[in-house]
Amino acid sequence: MDIRYRPARLADVPAMAAVIEQFAQRRLMLPRPQSELYENVRDFIVAEAEPGGVCGCVALHIDTDRIAEVKALAVAASMHGHGVGKGLVEAAIAAARDLGLERVFCLTYQVEFFAKQGFTKVDRARLPDKVWGECVRCHRFLDCDEVAMWRSVGTAKPGPATPA
Repeated sequence: MDIRYRPARLADVPAMAAVIEQFAQRRLMLPRPQSELYENVRDFIVAEAEPGGVCGCVALHIDTDRIAEVKALAVAASMHGHGVGKGLVEAAIAAARDLGLERVFCLTYQVEFFAKQGFTKVDRARLPDKVWGECVRCHRFLDCDEVAMWRSVGTAKPGPATPA
């Protein structure tokens, strides 16, 4: 099966929402209403299988001139084990590098997956723009159990992250 990674389009939003919802219902990621996906569609990259259409998505949300968040990573269950998640993360990191960013971070329950992509755990206190800009509005803010991780985007191959 051929997988292509490309910027999301408005027509992709219903498929993106469906893939994300599979994980949100199981509390494996935060829910994302379609209205939020439409508002932020320019942040998203989708994985498109030929044939089959959109089978995954990830967002690269810029926080500052140095750092962006990799978020809303979701892959259709039928595509697990085919490298689609890894491909989406690589596409997001390449986009971050092209923008001149130094680092990307994520808040995740999938620590092992992100560690394999070169991310390391970091204290969320190192991410004040995220915590006080966005997390504070989340319904799970006082009971958040997501793990903060980050990595440098300066190299093409995943490697250990260095402190900012």
